[in-house]
Amino acid sequence: ERAIARHEVREIEQRHTADGPRQDVTLDEEDDVVIIYNRVPKTASTSFTNIAYDLCAKNKYHVLHINTTKNNPVMSLQDQVRFVKNVTSWREMKPGFYHGHVSYLDFAKFGVKKKPIYINVIRDPIERLVSYYYFLRFGDDYRPGLRRRKQGDKKTFDECVAAGGSDCAPEKLWLQIPFFCGHSSECWNVGSRWALEQAKYNLINEYFLVGVTEELEDFIMLLEAALPRFFRGATELYRTGKKSHLRKTTEKKLPTKETIAKLQQSEIWKMENEFYEFALEQFQFVRAHAVREKDGELYILAQNFFYEKIYPKSN
Repeated sequence: ERAIARHEVREIEQRHTADGPRQDVTLDEEDDVVIIYNRVPKTASTSFTNIAYDLCAKNKYHVLHINTTKNNPVMSLQDQVRFVKNVTSWREMKPGFYHGHVSYLDFAKFGVKKKPIYINVIRDPIERLVSYYYFLRFGDDYRPGLRRRKQGDKKTFDECVAAGGSDCAPEKLWLQIPFFCGHSSECWNVGSRWALEQAKYNLINEYFLVGVTEELEDFIMLLEAALPRFFRGATELYRTGKKSHLRKTTEKKLPTKETIAKLQQSEIWKMENEFYEFALEQFQFVRAHAVREKDGELYILAQNFFYEKIYPKSN
């Protein structure tokens, strides 16, 4: 995949070199848009991302996967500079939809004039960890032939928790907070209250919209209403297409109440759950002001403001 990507970049660069000096053509405001979806693992991110791939040709935008070595969510300082430069100045890839397992990166620190639009989806922290636990052992129905890191380990999640295993330890819950907190060292200190508060701050102030896995269709519907340049047709595609539940973890066994109760005693779970409930409340607040329900169906509200008393009067 990396080799193909490098080849495509070289082709674009060679094409522009052959065409002569590059002209500084100003992009239309509608086209000068970049969305970054710094997807958290096992939150239905593949299902959502494939909708973007299905719509990109029709809606005329580019989709690019950010493939970091070993899926490391923290970029080196020099890679941060390269990434910010690519995203902001790569005109041929605008409008663009970037997605990858990368923690939040504050573009304002790099002096750019126009920041990207951040979106994301999060999930109940225990459900996310259970899904990831079985994914590492049995894979999923998306690429069933691919050998996973823990393949052959038949221990259930319940057995792992009972035995105090490392793969199901409360520390493994600490993921959604640092993904939203960002590239500061404190973000990755497990159990940091500062990281939790920073993640909340970023969710409110730096993210356009954050949905939850359990209400993914509503998240897609709101994006289509607010950003039709990218998501026109997304809701219908999700409802009727084959990719609405594209990636299902194989052999997943739901944990017992005892297992859940044991994890919920952890301060780490309490913090991750606090962040999840904070995100859920914010999403439901946004949805409540954007839709109405009729006969069991949700409908997007039409424009609900207008301008009046415009002076001076035109002749």
